[in-house]
Amino acid sequence: MAEERKEGLMADELLEQVVSGNLPSTAVKIEGLKKSYGNRLVLKGISLEVNRGEVFGFLGRNGVGKSTTIDCLVGLKEYQEGSIEIYGLDIKKYPLEVKSLYGYSPSEPLTYELMSGYEFLQFVASSFDMDQVSFDSNLTFLESRFGLSEEDLGRRIEEYSHGMKQKVCLMASLIHNPSLWILDEPTVGLDVMVYETLTKMMREYANNGNAIFLTSHNIDLIQDVCDRVAIVNDGVIATLIDFKKEPLKRKDLKRIFFRAYGYEL
Repeated sequence: MAEERKEGLMADELLEQVVSGNLPSTAVKIEGLKKSYGNRLVLKGISLEVNRGEVFGFLGRNGVGKSTTIDCLVGLKEYQEGSIEIYGLDIKKYPLEVKSLYGYSPSEPLTYELMSGYEFLQFVASSFDMDQVSFDSNLTFLESRFGLSEEDLGRRIEEYSHGMKQKVCLMASLIHNPSLWILDEPTVGLDVMVYETLTKMMREYANNGNAIFLTSHNIDLIQDVCDRVAIVNDGVIATLIDFKKEPLKRKDLKRIFFRAYGYEL
């Protein structure tokens, strides 16, 4: 009983620190994550850590557990075993507090089609209790980065192209200044110019002391922007690479990736 009270006090102190902006160095900690659909075990014990100041790539073929891991991370799916912490807070114990710490952009744009882009961004900002001054400042910055004008944002989202919808979702994921950016296949539908802008923003975002968890099957993207990479296969991490410690592996990533799946280039 005494140990439980001690753990409770430690958790309350950590929560107070995180809410006040005093974030620990580990942004994401996943331990022994298992997820099944019926009798089919999809995640078979994923364990990893993502640190502040880095872009962490989660690379794999379609259907190997990348998106399921992200769905568990952002609370869209329940998992049977293991734990997930964001800045030290267990996502099951502190779901609301955790949601304010990250921004999430899914692989397919999810918006309210009858809203204008501006209304949708306002709606997202209001869910995080943003004040108008911060919203206006962030919006101006993101408009310039993603190349959407006031006229564009004034139109209904149902009129947007797929690429414009993706841009609005990326803007929405950053509008509240999160400390963790979770991106699931973020470059789908983006033109070359916006792709280059996004990769530059990702690097700047991490360099400012934030963290990125990026899942993709785009080897070139992972190779260009990531500091560390986990290659996932059949529900487990097959290979973990630290490009800062082994920089020569950056250019060799494609061969390493194929080898993780039993193929040789």
